[in-house]
Amino acid sequence: MKYSLQLNTIQRLTLCADTAVDLMMPNPVSVRADATLREALALLIDRAFSAAPVIDEAGRPVGVLSRSDILVHAREEVRYAKPAESYRKAEPATADGERLDGGFQVESVDRTQVSDAMTPGVFAVSPETSAAEVVRELLAFKVHRLFVVDRDGVLVGVISTFDVLRHLKPDES
Repeated sequence: MKYSLQLNTIQRLTLCADTAVDLMMPNPVSVRADATLREALALLIDRAFSAAPVIDEAGRPVGVLSRSDILVHAREEVRYAKPAESYRKAEPATADGERLDGGFQVESVDRTQVSDAMTPGVFAVSPETSAAEVVRELLAFKVHRLFVVDRDGVLVGVISTFDVLRHLKPDES
């Protein structure tokens, strides 16, 4: 099935924002650099995010973790199968002595930290950066989001390409 968008007239769009503050999503959800990839993946999936800023203890961005970063990590990680362990039906039990009757599994947990898989580059602007400069930087760096940081370098917002698109309005002239 084909879909097409037909425009009868060419209409100009105007970016209706003056500064980064106008474009940004304030108080962004972020992930700690010392969190596990499993925790970060749960956050990305549960919130339907494609990426999240990674912050240090002081709230300063140190990188970005995307679903793609996690896929690359999973692809590059080498895991070797452990020899099979056998149990008699009566043997499996919890530390408290509770019996585990059939149907249980032993999971190998990946303890890799976000800092080991994230993209360490931080592309940031100040809240006062002009909206036009934000667009120029998104294009120049070929990134999907810019971080907005205050004078102390603390993360205060994120601007994605969708945030820019949301502020495009048909020109009234």
